[in-house]
Amino acid sequence: MTAEDFFAHCFRIGDNWFISPREAYPLAARGTLMIDLRPAYENAGKVPDVPSLLQCSYEDFDSWQHRVPKNQPVILADAVGIRSKEVMIKLKNMGFDQIASLAGGLFDWEREGFPVTFDIREQLSGGCMCQLRKRHKD
Repeated sequence: MTAEDFFAHCFRIGDNWFISPREAYPLAARGTLMIDLRPAYENAGKVPDVPSLLQCSYEDFDSWQHRVPKNQPVILADAVGIRSKEVMIKLKNMGFDQIASLAGGLFDWEREGFPVTFDIREQLSGGCMCQLRKRHKD
């Protein structure tokens, strides 16, 4: 896919490109790389069910940024779209030019009915954030 084809599915705000879950899914289903930037404690065992997925926490950006291909389109996704925008800006400053942030993040992805895989062993439960624990023990 050319950069022009990729950006035809995106929208621009200022100097940054974003893509809706509705536009992102067909691209991701056909193999466009999606990077899930959420740390493990944010995904609770749910990840997008797409063929080309890289799970790399935004917290560990420096240790994985070299794995992002510069010559192909990449969709960055986090929980709601805040951290993916920050990572997109960092990557753009490093010379990456085919990067878009998933608007609304993986929250909107799942809410709109796009596929996720779910590992029940990672499901969390608890009365408040400070009490979250894995529901099932290994």
